[in-house]
Parts: sequence; structure tokens; C-alpha cells
Amino acid sequence: MHQETLRMRRIPNYSLYGESARPPWYDAFNFEWIVERSAPNDWHIDAHRHDALLQFLYIRGGGGEVLIENRKIEIVPPCVIVLPAQTVHGFNFAPHVDGLVITVAQRSIEAIASITAPGLVPVLQRAGVIRVNAQAAKDSSLMPIVELLEKEFRATDRAHMAAGMSLLIALFVHVARLCEHASTPSVAPTDRRAQQIKRFRELVAAHFREHRPVEFYAQKLGMTVTQLGRICREEISSSPLAVLNEHLVREAQRDLVYSHMSVKQIAHGLGFADIAYFSRYFRKQTGVTPTQFQAEALKALAIQ
Repeated sequence: MHQETLRMRRIPNYSLYGESARPPWYDAFNFEWIVERSAPNDWHIDAHRHDALLQFLYIRGGGGEVLIENRKIEIVPPCVIVLPAQTVHGFNFAPHVDGLVITVAQRSIEAIASITAPGLVPVLQRAGVIRVNAQAAKDSSLMPIVELLEKEFRATDRAHMAAGMSLLIALFVHVARLCEHASTPSVAPTDRRAQQIKRFRELVAAHFREHRPVEFYAQKLGMTVTQLGRICREEISSSPLAVLNEHLVREAQRDLVYSHMSVKQIAHGLGFADIAYFSRYFRKQTGVTPTQFQAEALKALAIQ
């Protein structure tokens, strides 16, 4: 699929393919065999993206083709496919492809990796297809870890999600080792506009607490506000201001759900001098007050 085709329509944003996206503050992981979702879709997955989720695929047999942004790459097993959050991707699998897909919150796995294995972070941030040596894959501990990971995902034991996240780090360590000995790496490069969007998001992540105007980001990117607006509309069907608001609200939601801070502390940590203004801003963006959101989110998590 050509890039221009992608720009002409809005790319669907899913949690898992065919499902509405979970709230971006929801931190969890999902494990499934590719056949589970692909077979009912005739082995074809349309181009889509995940707002906050990283996907990792390990293909042991079969084959097919993966779309990453505007490039199609042949799937030749054994291989690893890494798809960071916001990466537009799609698949045409060969029937009865043998492989698995793991989906995890990008922010969560990066936070853990930055503490336990900082060298992993670049691996988790770069989209691509990497062929691995068959014997190396067979000799590695990859599949035993995968088996334990699947067991934890399907279990209901206490802290099974925490155990799963720990296993994910171990899994990615072994993936990084396999990538170091890859026979024919095929990393998908991104075009200039995709790089500009990526840099814009990085700048937002670095400065969102400062409540900078769009002009600040445009200047940092070496372009006009009009140019930044056009790129955002054509590439991600959004406006620069919407990107700023989405990031700020997402951080607020995560703090409200996962931190033990008061609403006042969260507001100040996000750069709001006035808690009343923070509450009005949050309600304008989400339709509920911070306190209402926090209560509803904690209730939803308690029944998962």
C-alpha cells in the first residue's frame, strides 16, 4: 500500500485488531497465537495502529507479508517483527502461519526496561522485521519463556500480570540477543514525515508539563505552525493541539489510576498551578472530573 493511499483515509486505532482501543492508561499485556485472530479474517489484517501499545511477533513457520508504514516486507521465518506504538501496520499471512503475537503497553515495558535492561529500550522503539538464524532460535530459551508467558497470561493466580511483565523483559533480552546474530536484518525505514511526527511526539513527551504553545514545537522542528498542522492532519488525522491535549490527559489518567498522589499533587506535577483549572481542563477533555474518572477507572480495574 502506498503512503498516499494511507493518507487518504483514517488509519483505525485498535487495542487488538478488530477491537476498540482500551483506555491509554490501561497497563497490561496480551498473548495469542497468530492463527487465533488471523484465520477468522482470512489471514489478512488491514492497516491499523495502536495508540499506546507495542506488538512483538515471532514467526516460526509459514510466511506472508507485513506492511510497516508505507513499505511491504516479506515474512521469512524464523523472524521477529517489532511494531512500536503508533506504527501503522498490516499483514497478509500465509494460511496456517505458525507464530505468536504479544501486545503490551509501550510505556510500561519501556519503564521497566529502562531500570532493568536499558539497552533494550532502542530495540522496543524501532519498527522492523529481523530474520534470525534457525539454529540460534532453536538453541535459545525463547520458546520456554514464551510457554511460561502464555501460562501466566491465561492464569488467574495472584500477581500473574506482574509475573508476566517480568517474563516479557526476559523474552525481549533473548530477542535482542537473537537480533545481534541476525542473518539478514530487514529493518523498515520510515519516511521524512513519519520521522517528523515521531520527533514532535518526543518533544511533547519532554515538554508537556510546561504547557508550551504549538508555536514552540513548530520552532523546535524548524517549520511553521501551518506546516506542522498540515503534517499532523495528513499523517495522523489530528491537530498539533489535539496531540498535546491527548498526551497531557493520558498522563493525568495514568497518575489518577496508578499513583498514590492526591488530585492536587497530580495537578501540580502536570504543571497546573490551580487545581480548579486542572479539574475544568480534565472535564473538558474527558467529560468527567478527575475524581469521577479515578473512581470509575479503579472500579473497572477491580473487576478485570
